[in-house]
Amino acid sequence: MTFDTADTADPAHAALVEQAAAAAAGVSGVAFLRPGLADRLRSVRHRATNGNNSGRPAGVRMTRPDADSPWHVEIHVVALREARTVDVARAVRVTVARRLGALSPPQPAPRITVTVTGLV
Repeated sequence: MTFDTADTADPAHAALVEQAAAAAAGVSGVAFLRPGLADRLRSVRHRATNGNNSGRPAGVRMTRPDADSPWHVEIHVVALREARTVDVARAVRVTVARRLGALSPPQPAPRITVTVTGLV
């Protein structure tokens, strides 16, 4: 079974993605969320005139196969060099799980994957 990307035009989905991104970015030891490929390929001119139109914050992807399944949240972060990478990844996972749980408690718990893609 493959994951089907949720409707990025859905305001509820967009709000969940934004909340997950904000929670991850606020964790101690996180330098920033890694931009996605689409964000990297956009020209600087396009971004300057239109802003980030990717439909979701960089570094966060939320999908699920159907409405009854749990969300699968993929988060890509760049960590600060002085922080232990494993501690940063664990803290991001716990923080995002708490934030999403508070926003939609009756839903099944999300599956959260955190990848540290670099250090600065």
